[in-house]
Amino acid sequence: MSKPVYGKNVAQSKGSTQIESPIWVLVIVLILFLIWAPFQIGLFNGYRGDFEKSIYISVLVSLLMMLGWIALNTTKFKITEQRDLILLAAVLLPVTYNLSLLVAVSNYSAMNMMLIQSMFAAIFIISIYLLKQARINIILQHSLLTIAYFIVAFGILNWLGSWELAGNLVGWFSESVRGGKYNDAVMIDSNGLRLTSIFQYANTYAAFLMAFLFVAVFALVRSRKGYAGLAHGFMLVPIIVSILLTLSRGGLVILPVVFILLLLFLKPLQQILWIVHLGIAGIISLIIAAPVTSAGIALNEVYTSPAALKGWGYLLGGSLIAAVLSWVIQRYIAPWLGRKLGRLDTRKRSGLWIPLGSVMLVGIIAFLFIGTSIKNILPANMETRLENINFNQHSVLERITFYKDAIKVVKEYPILGTGGGGWSSLYEHYQNNPYISHQVHNFFLQYLIEVGILGFIVFMSFILYIFYKYLIAYVKRESDEYNNGFFYLIIALSILLHSLLDFNLSYAFMGILVFIGLAGMAVAMDSKPLKRNWNKQWLRWGYFSVLGAGSFILLFILIGYISSANAVVKGKNLLRVSQTYEEIKEPFVKALNQRPGHPEAAIYLSSLDQQVFNQTLNEQFLDESYQVINRALKNEPYNKQLWAQLAGYYDLKGQGDLALGVYRDHADNFVWDIKWGDTLISRSLAMGAAANTRGDDIGRQEFFNAGFEAYAKVLAGVDYLKTLPQEQLQGRPYFVTPTIALNVGKMQLLSGEPEKAQATLSLGFNENYADLLNSSNLWEMDWYGSLISRTYDQGLAAYKGDDEDNMEANLNFGLQAYNQILADLEYWNTLPPEKLERKQLTIPPAITLNAGKMKMITGKLQDAAATLKSGLSEDYSDATNREIARWYLAALKRANVDLDQTIYDKLLAADPAESEQVDTAAALQF
Repeated sequence: MSKPVYGKNVAQSKGSTQIESPIWVLVIVLILFLIWAPFQIGLFNGYRGDFEKSIYISVLVSLLMMLGWIALNTTKFKITEQRDLILLAAVLLPVTYNLSLLVAVSNYSAMNMMLIQSMFAAIFIISIYLLKQARINIILQHSLLTIAYFIVAFGILNWLGSWELAGNLVGWFSESVRGGKYNDAVMIDSNGLRLTSIFQYANTYAAFLMAFLFVAVFALVRSRKGYAGLAHGFMLVPIIVSILLTLSRGGLVILPVVFILLLLFLKPLQQILWIVHLGIAGIISLIIAAPVTSAGIALNEVYTSPAALKGWGYLLGGSLIAAVLSWVIQRYIAPWLGRKLGRLDTRKRSGLWIPLGSVMLVGIIAFLFIGTSIKNILPANMETRLENINFNQHSVLERITFYKDAIKVVKEYPILGTGGGGWSSLYEHYQNNPYISHQVHNFFLQYLIEVGILGFIVFMSFILYIFYKYLIAYVKRESDEYNNGFFYLIIALSILLHSLLDFNLSYAFMGILVFIGLAGMAVAMDSKPLKRNWNKQWLRWGYFSVLGAGSFILLFILIGYISSANAVVKGKNLLRVSQTYEEIKEPFVKALNQRPGHPEAAIYLSSLDQQVFNQTLNEQFLDESYQVINRALKNEPYNKQLWAQLAGYYDLKGQGDLALGVYRDHADNFVWDIKWGDTLISRSLAMGAAANTRGDDIGRQEFFNAGFEAYAKVLAGVDYLKTLPQEQLQGRPYFVTPTIALNVGKMQLLSGEPEKAQATLSLGFNENYADLLNSSNLWEMDWYGSLISRTYDQGLAAYKGDDEDNMEANLNFGLQAYNQILADLEYWNTLPPEKLERKQLTIPPAITLNAGKMKMITGKLQDAAATLKSGLSEDYSDATNREIARWYLAALKRANVDLDQTIYDKLLAADPAESEQVDTAAALQF
């Protein structure tokens, strides 16, 4: 593989061949597209409306280029060699995604993936056509390198605090720039500050950097002009430093694997030069890594000129040293080595020894940086990441779990798959533990899930054939490092190999790079004449008819989708600033008219209708909400939010049993979602308590059994999680929550098992509530009062600490306790007087006040007003009563309904200062 034999050349147009003007237009559009695309968060397919518009625009541009290609080639295209068959086969990639639409578990995601695959096929076909022409091939190589270098510089600008300059450079064409700053180009997670650049995801950025690190050193070694060598040598250090700043362990693991594989393609001289150039740049990068890291961390907290100058000084100084040394090596040492090693190139397997030695070298370096004190030269965060590279750490164990769960999905959907986005829709049903991952973290497994065995065979046959035919050509060809396709092999191989561990190709820009890489390899592959006559007019016209008709149909669809995406964005923005129902509703209706199954538009519109129904009690809004939800669920049967919306609809219709049925029937789809289980249990108690009030013992037990069954699954899940390897993170919290303990305990109490009820409380009450377990008045009004007061205090403390999850959990806990009081009172009102001895039949004002405030904080304004009003008395000299009146009026004001003038006048008569306090309470933002 490393020893090219002089012989057959690539069938390319000569550089002197005149290139027509329309072709140059196509080249310019492609290059401009490649400049624009990466700064749209790399065209991330995140299964949300926030990401879809840029994807639709990119598909539209690619299809327009495809129509241009069709116009240029309708009369010229011939099917005479194997490469031409690949052009035909490329159409099968979107076709397999079209087939998977027939069984798609999410029509929205499946359509998006079909469009993305159509774009990949279009880019592949266009790229083969353009890259056949040597002059354009070289231009595109230079363009890709220039774009990559700019992306590297863009990331460094953000790291060293110059985010405003970086934002100004791309803000005029990137929607990811907000407030003059590219969103999350540098991110903080549990590992510390990480460089993510355009992708907002460190691991994919590491994959991108790895690919272009090897492209840069390849370009350096082949460069014939001194200034080009200086430029490529200069960029090696920023690229390696950027890889280190991503803190990507996967990148550091895959990088040496790809490096050794690429060495196998090279002659011994090239292998030595690669190792020397990367070695020099690597050593310099390690030396400057600590000060550049420290400068970036400081600058992302507070920008100071000295810290910025220090960071830039180290980086630019190190890069300049690497550039000069690289130039010296290429100018003086490389020719000398070439003369000394000339005979070695002709020996058999001469190219194997250095890669084999490199394996040992990589092992030694890994040992030194993981097992010795040499690692101390690195910044602390990098040192920690290196120490954690092993097969028994959480990210490895979690990925293994993803892969096992992915195989479960494949077994259920083997032939045609789940359609695009199937894993994101289904993983909660198949997951082993409560992790959150909308991506499989393995591109090939995710592809297999989405298109099934049939589509996977098509895809793997497609790329493996290109690789196979390229390898055959590579070992036969005279070395022409601009036209031998190795530039493109590096890109495709690097990204695809890294995608074994991550979801790089969920960024459509990375997919575009891969398919351009495959096209470049296909241009340089061993393409023999076809033995059979494929060059038939009906086949050529059929091919162009499919491409043309398909492109026009998709363009028509895309126009509607782009309009829908714009409408959703407009509606979401109006939600923050407008109070007018019709104004907010209009864009969501427009979005659904353009794309009836759009899940986000359906969720927002149905929620809006339900809110308006709450205010007006007009059944028209409730009916519209149901129609919107029902239509969306036909296309998105695994969408959790839509099912929750349907349950909310049933609640408003007074059909609590149907709402409970939604949670019970779909519990298996979200088995590790503790909030879903918590809600199922609370609804089971509510329905069972209502049946108890009606005297329906059978109904009560049926509802309680649903709650007990859900609780048993929670306990089993908690026990199972204890068996996970100690190093593996379980994912989302999953435990017996205080609300689960409270509601299950109440069901056990009502079922005549008070001891079991108290034991259940002890499982769920954390340290903030533990003292309430030993109360002598358990389950009585005073006990509930203490519990509700505590939950309010804890929720308010969490709010002040910006801990939204804990605030919600504590306030929900208190409201569940309040609901139990209401259910008890409703039941006691059905009992004869002799059974009401020692029962407190009125709710103390303090409980009402806390419950009302909690409802207001959680946005249940009308419910809050009703609760607070129920606790009012005529004694406005009482401070608690005045506070209840104050919050009652504030809730009305916040809900934009008519003020209760009678209560307002009485409150002001008692204390005129209350007017200002009402306004203050109404203005509070939670």
